[in-house]
Amino acid sequence: MSLLRRLHPLDWLAGGLLALGVLCVATGLLPREPAGDVLERIGPLVVFLATVIVLAELTGKAEVFDVVATWVARVGRGNYALLFCLCVAFASVTTITLNLDTTAVLLTPVMLALATRVGIAAVPLAMTTVWLANTASLLLPVSNLTNLLAADRVALAPSEMAATMWAPQLAAIAVTMACLWGFYWRPGRRGAVSYAPPAPPSPKDRVLFRVCAVACGGFLVALLLADVPLWSASMTAALVVVAAFAIRDRGALRLSLVPWRLLVLVPGMFLVVETVNAHGLHDLLAAAMGSDNGLVGMLRSAAVGAGFSNVLNNLPAYLAGEAAIPEANHQQLLAQLIGVNVGPVITPWASLATLLWFERCRWHGTRIDLRRFLGTGLVLSVAGTLSATLALAATT
Repeated sequence: MSLLRRLHPLDWLAGGLLALGVLCVATGLLPREPAGDVLERIGPLVVFLATVIVLAELTGKAEVFDVVATWVARVGRGNYALLFCLCVAFASVTTITLNLDTTAVLLTPVMLALATRVGIAAVPLAMTTVWLANTASLLLPVSNLTNLLAADRVALAPSEMAATMWAPQLAAIAVTMACLWGFYWRPGRRGAVSYAPPAPPSPKDRVLFRVCAVACGGFLVALLLADVPLWSASMTAALVVVAAFAIRDRGALRLSLVPWRLLVLVPGMFLVVETVNAHGLHDLLAAAMGSDNGLVGMLRSAAVGAGFSNVLNNLPAYLAGEAAIPEANHQQLLAQLIGVNVGPVITPWASLATLLWFERCRWHGTRIDLRRFLGTGLVLSVAGTLSATLALAATT
């Protein structure tokens, strides 16, 4: 009973979704063949989630994030406005050039370590990461798994996608900056006028520090320059780091490093969505989005994508929505992409990046007020999705 009382609400959600998904398969609501296809499809994603979390946990213990955070704070020179711009640029570039899940896993600890080292509020820095991990993921196919699917559907090369999505991306980032400053960064919210830049850090174990830094750097370089799957790059980097800790600090290797909540949540979520899709979701989405490839159809598709993402999750929302959009309606599809990328910032489960971010915050001990998270996220979701969709309509 004490274990049950310690469970987080997201633990109950994850367990409930998995139980519901298994029940759907057991009762025949979801036939075994499509269920097997779903599990095969998400296998690499689950491996990526498990290994990248372990990589981030151990890299944090090796103080790599503290060093990076100190560098950012020193460049900011005690000026909150400059620090804000640096953090926004850092999060946006990381999301655009890598992907939103990497930003949530690797950049969130940097921001939280920055708050600890400088002695400033952690929540504004944490919110910068989670919001831009989602809203800055429009520009390139690599920025988001949904982008890869959309780029394949409309046959856009990376340069062509950037040429199409540059205006929506700028609009989404601009709205995110305004919301971040108004809700979290302005003086009345952050509670300080300036901060004192910290002294250069000195890692306790320089060997672990160097190994983890090289492993993380190799992971990022592999994603940028090598044509390797996400799960392969993250697993290789995690194995290197685990081996180093096994030699230098074996006590840090614990089963609690593995993100069990996510590993339970993801299969359950996909099984449930596949079941619902097989029993009328396709027709419902097609009716909600319509078949207009003009502005009205774009706005409808973006709104449905954002809403459905916050109810379930943006990846299954995109897959279900893509199937309901006519093949030739490229603008409507790209508008739906905006909805599932910029819109899922309201609920904790709306995107995998947000779930990963919550794990990082929990590990750091940063408390997120869920009511405020939902309320401010609603404002950003509506304003960001609307402005990015209008920018897409105006430039295409």
